Amino acid sequence: MRHYFFFLALVLPVTWACSPPPPVEEVRTSGPLASVAPPISVSAADWPWWRGETHNNHAVGPTPPTEISAKTVIWGTEVPGKGHSTPVLLGETLYLTTADESAHTQSLLAYDAQTGDQLWSLPVHEGKFMPMHSKNTQASATPATDGTNIFTTFMVDDGIWATAVSPEGEIVWQTKAGPFHSQHGYGSSPLIYDSLLIIQADCKGSGFVAAIDRLSGKIVWRTSRPDGNSYGTPTLGKIGGQDQLILCGQDRLVGYDPQTGKQIWSYSGLSETTANTPTAVGDTVYISGGYPDHFVMAIDVNDIGELEYSDVIWEDRKKVYVPSLLVDGEYVYAVGDDGVAVCYDSATGKSHWKKRLGGGFSASPTLAGDLIYIPNEQGEMFVLKAGDKFEQVSSGKLQGGGFASPVIVDGRIYWRTTTHLYCLGGK
Repeated sequence: MRHYFFFLALVLPVTWACSPPPPVEEVRTSGPLASVAPPISVSAADWPWWRGETHNNHAVGPTPPTEISAKTVIWGTEVPGKGHSTPVLLGETLYLTTADESAHTQSLLAYDAQTGDQLWSLPVHEGKFMPMHSKNTQASATPATDGTNIFTTFMVDDGIWATAVSPEGEIVWQTKAGPFHSQHGYGSSPLIYDSLLIIQADCKGSGFVAAIDRLSGKIVWRTSRPDGNSYGTPTLGKIGGQDQLILCGQDRLVGYDPQTGKQIWSYSGLSETTANTPTAVGDTVYISGGYPDHFVMAIDVNDIGELEYSDVIWEDRKKVYVPSLLVDGEYVYAVGDDGVAVCYDSATGKSHWKKRLGGGFSASPTLAGDLIYIPNEQGEMFVLKAGDKFEQVSSGKLQGGGFASPVIVDGRIYWRTTTHLYCLGGK
């Protein structure tokens, strides 16, 4: 998403001329993982993957500027091609993906975070593009870095391909994670866990979630997913003291063992399609969706097997389809695709405030201190005060539309619009 999340204001049913493709072939581990992949070497001074180092879109460090204008732009550079992916930051380098839809190339770009100068551009794939929704792009998945390499996922050539790229811009390995049928395209971002790169690819007939060894590019495990299109990105949580991989989509929320890909629990009866990322806080998972049903929900998932409706802590029938929820202690902030923002009590679901911001939304909100930053699709960035009373601090617009989520590190905002990459901060 992003990572822009996403592109699906409407989801139309697929009519198959023949039977849908069969379920993907599963891969299972045999014994303990034996990877010698380098340890994950990122910190709070980086923004290494979608939703940041802590997987919740919370920034750390000094407060960034609240004025969104040319006055606070440290640098801005035009980005070639099209893409809705969010940039990632490792040390002094920003990485983001883009696609040239006329030349049929999908590329990874590297920029100097201090100056905005482009360091290199690497074509990761050329040709064999797949169809997508008009609001999607061929570069909507946010890359991820383990501190050693940068990892991309692209939809191309009837599959989802993962690629490891060195900091110098050289391809280390490239692997087809599994087959993919594109209804509206792809935008699920890769997730790093231990020695693994985990990829979610929900689609008609042949959906899967897979784990690839970060060092070798070998598929360690792959689990088939139910038949149905969804566009979300997985997250991690520690449930009952156990690390879990949490996915939402295809009418259900599921917890997997990230080491093996085996299902631990599931909750069914949700939206047929979702396009955002769950948030896990303790044993509670906060989710939203989608199409055709919509909801914002908190679920107690500290169990095994099939969960029941009694495990639902609270729910509200609000459509928050593409933007991911922002959870901050006692508050849950939900920005709907229609521009209506709501602040819920995280324990009870009570609505503290509701306000229409204006415009359509696909990006996800980022929290920095007691401020929330969220751009709409038209490229207007709203700055809101966090808390149980609505207060809009400011808003402002730069060039381009706003589908990517703001990245905030050390008092600076790195924001990819549809035309530019900006760095905003104190002069």
